[in-house]
Amino acid sequence: MPRIEGRIQVIRGLRVIIDADLAELYGVPTKALNQAVKRNAGRFPPDFMFQLDAPEKSEVVTNCDHLHKLKFSKALPFAFTEYGAVALANVLASAQAVEMGIYVVRAFVHLREALATNADVAKRLAELEMRTESLELSHDTFSRNTRLQLRQLLDAVRELTTPPDPPKRPIGFVHPEDKASKPSSSKAKGQKA
Repeated sequence: MPRIEGRIQVIRGLRVIIDADLAELYGVPTKALNQAVKRNAGRFPPDFMFQLDAPEKSEVVTNCDHLHKLKFSKALPFAFTEYGAVALANVLASAQAVEMGIYVVRAFVHLREALATNADVAKRLAELEMRTESLELSHDTFSRNTRLQLRQLLDAVRELTTPPDPPKRPIGFVHPEDKASKPSSSKAKGQKA
């Protein structure tokens, strides 16, 4: 018995099982399955089943090796959603169809849960990535600010440790008597007052 999850495909954005796969699972010929659907058309609205068009059929045959026989069929296959698979099990009403209908529903539910888990993991991974980028940016900003502050501190320390420039010698000739007779700036201010 093939794994049911492997028979579920996404077509038109819906998870579905092709009629040939359901017929095999339910133990009936595909022709009998499709006849039961036609006799009970009212039980199969568009959200329960739909018929594939030619390009979709070609894609299904290309992607699913086990459906290679569909390539030579003139009829376009039907695709059944989870609800359609249950309705079909009830229409067929054989013991195997009812039993397999339960397994098919469980497979759909299992697949849905797995996809939800993967979505949750993807969401958490995205959040972690955003946090990492945020930390990296704040770290870069902190490092830049720290380097700038450290550079300013080192410049200030260099300034304090550098000896002052020696007093400059006046330009021109200064006689030694002029130096002695020249009053200091504070005395000169006091004398003028």
